[in-house]
Formats: sequence, C-alpha cells, structure tokens
Amino acid sequence: MLPSISHWSPVSWDSQADPATMILSRSGLHPLGFEDWLEQCLTHDRIARAHECLLIPSLVLADLDHAIEMALAVQQAGLRVLEFNIGTPYAREAANGAVATETAAERVAMLTRALTDRLEIPVWVKLTGQSNDVPQLARAATEAGAQSAIIAGRLLGMLPDLNTQKPMLGTSGGFGGFWNLPLTCHWLALCRAVIGPEVPLIGLNGITGGHDVARAMLAGASATGLASAVMLRGFNVIVESIETLDTYCHAKGTTAAQLIGRAADARKTFADMPELDAHWQHFVPPQSR
Repeated sequence: MLPSISHWSPVSWDSQADPATMILSRSGLHPLGFEDWLEQCLTHDRIARAHECLLIPSLVLADLDHAIEMALAVQQAGLRVLEFNIGTPYAREAANGAVATETAAERVAMLTRALTDRLEIPVWVKLTGQSNDVPQLARAATEAGAQSAIIAGRLLGMLPDLNTQKPMLGTSGGFGGFWNLPLTCHWLALCRAVIGPEVPLIGLNGITGGHDVARAMLAGASATGLASAVMLRGFNVIVESIETLDTYCHAKGTTAAQLIGRAADARKTFADMPELDAHWQHFVPPQSR
C-alpha cells in the first residue's frame, strides 16, 4: 500500500511518482523458504561481486536458536556480511513469536552477542525506531560485537479509510516516508555522540534521493538505504542519488567521507541555543499575537 500524502489513496508503481509518497505495508518477510532464499542470495551475490558491490542478506529475528542456525548457514555459503533485523515494527501485530521488535538494551546485547560469538563475518544490527532510547540500543549492539548499527526501522501506524471506514490494509502496518528523515538524522547524531565516530552507522527511513543521503551522512551515517524510493520509482533512483551526492560534494569542495558527522558534531543542546523571545510571532496568524 503506497498512500499519497495529498489524498491518502493507494497508488501504483510509477517512475515519476512524487518522492513525498509514503509506504504503509503489512509485512516485509520474504515469500521463499530459507533454503530457496539462500540460493537466491548466492545468485544475487555473484551478480553483486561482478559489479564490485556487496550483497547483504538479512535475517529477521523470531526464534534465536533458528536465527543462529540460519546465520551459520549464511556464513558457510560464503556470503560476506549479515544484517540481523531485530527492529521490525510488526511484533505487536504479528502472530506470537513470528518477528521481534527489541526495545531493551540488555536484550539487544544478548541477541547480538549470540550471533557475533558464533560468526566470523561482520554482523550489522538493524534497530527499531520505536524506542525512546535508540542510542542505548546502538551502544548495546556495537559493544556486543556488531560492526554497525542500522538506524532505524519503520514505525507502526494505522490509517482509516474514509470510504470503507475500516483500516487501510485491514490492520496496522509499518509506516515510513520522507517525513521520517529528521527523526533518522536525530537518532544518528545521538548514536554517534554515545558510541563515538569510529563505529560506522547506517541510516535509513526517510531518505528519498541524493540530497537526503548527504543529510544522513552529515548526521553521522557512513552509508544509507533508500529501499522505499527504489520500490516506488525504480532502480534509476540509485544512479540519480549517486550523481546528486557527487554534484553536492563537488560544489562544497569535499568528499562523501568528509561529510560524515559534520552536522552531528556541530549539534548544540537547547541550553546552548540563544533565546528568541519574540520568534513565535512569525508562526501564528497576526490577530493571535
């Protein structure tokens, strides 16, 4: 389901779609069984290697013992990195034990260590945005051996349909879009402050193109994801985003690597900011002043 911000109605794939279109979906689980999925990953990995790219298989946590078993199979198959997704938005809505939304730092540390103690390939841990303390989750994951923390999964939402007067999709779903970029950048900056600039962060949720990639990198991301934009507008979004980022860096006389964390490191607390006693008057109707 791809609700448009203007009309909140379903839209179809369109390479010219408005980047403001948002995704509300019920599940992101792969339809194949594990063995077939792994074989597909190997096929895609061969294509990725031929183009000097990195394929990143992703396991969603349900049962920890099965997760470890599958992770070891991923490593044995020769894949080079593993995303461990413990931050899906769906746990409260899915069948009991189907997926996990981990919001406690102690659990994140335990789950991460369970994989990193058994694997030799790098583990990237995808965390939820449905927490009031994402930086502590990132600290727990990286201190338990994760090479990177992925900040952060979509939020759970529900939208009523005015025609049927029932929920769109019939239930709640994971919700993401351009609007989430400030939240993503906020968490990236705070995670960087907590775990330090040496630990690479991966930013996602709200990134629609090259300028948003730059914004996420300025907030502390070493890499970004823009899956929703590609799903909606096609693979050319990747080419366009790289070209836009390159143009931006050239105009600023810098490299992409040099962007990482600049805005995060310049971020001030409210206590450091100047007082603007009358500034509010610019944002209310004149008769209300």
